[in-house]
This record gives sequence, structure tokens and C-alpha cells, in this order.
Amino acid sequence: MQIQINSDNSIKAGEALGDQLETMLRERLSRFSERLTRLEVHLKDVNGPGSKGDDKHCTLEARPNGLDPLTVEASAATVDKAVAEAAAKMATALERTFGKLTNKKGH
Repeated sequence: MQIQINSDNSIKAGEALGDQLETMLRERLSRFSERLTRLEVHLKDVNGPGSKGDDKHCTLEARPNGLDPLTVEASAATVDKAVAEAAAKMATALERTFGKLTNKKGH
């Protein structure tokens, strides 16, 4: 599973943050890694630098093998929390998607 991290100009997504987020995503979504080709992370600071509140936004897009992409979104006070919330939502979405496929095929 390839992980691609994109951010706007107000979020400094350097190598350290990228490595940290990639490790977290691989851990949280590891059970789906064989069934995903790519995971795209889009980060933005809704209100710009220096603002407070849940203004860090994460859009997470998963590309399952042979299926349409799945997208979830989450906002939080920090980038880490926004990505963690999006990862939890993505795990649920992937469980539902793959569960439906398994049930239809009778496995």
C-alpha cells in the first residue's frame, strides 16, 4: 500500500510529520493493506496559521483493488488528531465495504 501525503501551505508537512503519519496509518489500517493500492492524505488548515479550534482538516482517500475509491473527512485541533479520526472512519468504511463483498460471495 502506497501512502501519499499532501498539505496546503499553512501546514508544514515535513519528513518527520510525514513519517509519523505514515506509521500511524499503516498501523491502523494494516489489516487492509493487501487490499489497498494507495492511500492519499490531504491536509489543510481551514482558518490559516495561528487560529484555534478544530481547524485542521484531513481528507483520506483509499483506493481498494478493483473498486471505486472511498473518501472520509475529519477535523480536529491538531493534524495528528484529524488524521487519527479520519483513519478510524476509514477503517469503518473499509470494514463495511469488504464485509458486503464477502457476504455477497458467501464467504
